[in-house]
Amino acid sequence: MAHSKPGREGSLGAVLVVASVICIGSIIGVINTPDAWYQALNKPSFNPPPWIFAPVWTSLYVLIGIAGWRSIFVKNDRLLTSLWFIQMVLNFAWSPAFFGLKAPFAALIIILALACTTALYVLYAWKRDRPASLMFVPYILWVAFASVLNAAIVWLN
Repeated sequence: MAHSKPGREGSLGAVLVVASVICIGSIIGVINTPDAWYQALNKPSFNPPPWIFAPVWTSLYVLIGIAGWRSIFVKNDRLLTSLWFIQMVLNFAWSPAFFGLKAPFAALIIILALACTTALYVLYAWKRDRPASLMFVPYILWVAFASVLNAAIVWLN
């Protein structure tokens, strides 16, 4: 397993990975915004106000991007990188499933798979790249909360 030291190229790589994650996540978010269908859904009392989601996801995407950069370029660990990419695909699939397809149950399956993949990433990274593992802790907590929220919406509707 090769380790590269973050230098000038590494810093550029980090910026590119973080920017890519934020841009792709933002584009998916803009394309799949809550509409009248979502507003009409019964939601649990703990449903956060809409303004919370953009700053939370932006902050999480920065941490996810840095962890991804570390997995891909600094640690160059194949399994860690694979887990990171799988969770990104699941992350990016959730909004189109929930808002685009208006399929909360399908979105619940996706977010539960995301929670499992994210937990595997944290556990696997713990001994291989502790900073990347720790960067995923706020993310896994948010995904756990979002999973409960998604399940509650399925249950209430």
